[in-house]
Amino acid sequence: MHSYLEFEKPVADIEGKIQELRALAAGGEAVNVDDEIDRLKSKSSSTLKDLYTKLTPWQKTLVARHPDRPHAADYVKGLIEDFTPLAGDRNYAEDYAIITGLGRFRGQSVAVLAQEKGSDTETRLKHNFGMARPEGYRKAVRIMDMAERFGIPVVSFVDTAGAYPGIGAEERGQAEAIARSTDKGLGLGVPSISMVIGEGGSGGAIAVATSSKVLMLEHSIYSVISPEGAASILWRDSARAQDAATAMKVTAQDLLQLGVIDEIVEEPVGGAHRAPETVIDRAGTAIETALNDLSALTPDELRKQRRDKFLAIGRTLS
Repeated sequence: MHSYLEFEKPVADIEGKIQELRALAAGGEAVNVDDEIDRLKSKSSSTLKDLYTKLTPWQKTLVARHPDRPHAADYVKGLIEDFTPLAGDRNYAEDYAIITGLGRFRGQSVAVLAQEKGSDTETRLKHNFGMARPEGYRKAVRIMDMAERFGIPVVSFVDTAGAYPGIGAEERGQAEAIARSTDKGLGLGVPSISMVIGEGGSGGAIAVATSSKVLMLEHSIYSVISPEGAASILWRDSARAQDAATAMKVTAQDLLQLGVIDEIVEEPVGGAHRAPETVIDRAGTAIETALNDLSALTPDELRKQRRDKFLAIGRTLS
């Protein structure tokens, strides 16, 4: 049973009627409800498809944050064989908000950076809701250094509302750690692919998404600040988050047009949470294609390609 978002109420109502009919049939009532259930299923599917073909930026934000959406750990489990986690920044502590390690992706060795939000109360607290501290970004730099040393591509799964803004994180150099991680991503001499699977929020996302190619799931978002944060700054009213989401161009479709990302990976009708295995496989295929496109480039060519890509953002805007 899915948890429904507010704008999905028409679908929830239809699904509720289907459940009522099934309960009626299971209760031994002498009625044939199969035809009506089939009709309602068809209506539910068409209603869901219609809703998802015209989502607003704010509705896409809600889908990107859906609690049942596949998390980074699900992508690592589904795509990376023989995954060996690597912990700690060799300076202060381990940060569970970013899962890092080495493994094999469809036959080739890769280094993995995965921002994990957690899927229940216990794991969300453990992973700090995907909001990394400085040690998380320093750990990411350590893994990227290792990948470059051994000539291994880097694959990143991006899903965070932003870097952790706590006092301790700031005292330990949050901004500097994010800057160094971003700089390391720009200068890597190996192919790097980032996939935004949910929220790509602020510098917390950019720090691990400064890659040769940036891919996004169809209903994910990527922005310099959360819509609520932008609304609080611009209008002193976080309730205007819907207006901010529209103004900031947070959707994959807007960002592809602006040249911020390179490709959109299609999600199943109704969002990734309705068919996790399907979307994980599609993400894997897109990552594999992107890695193959970059495999023949030398380290200097990869750095130039990445430099040109990021410098070109915004230059074609009229």
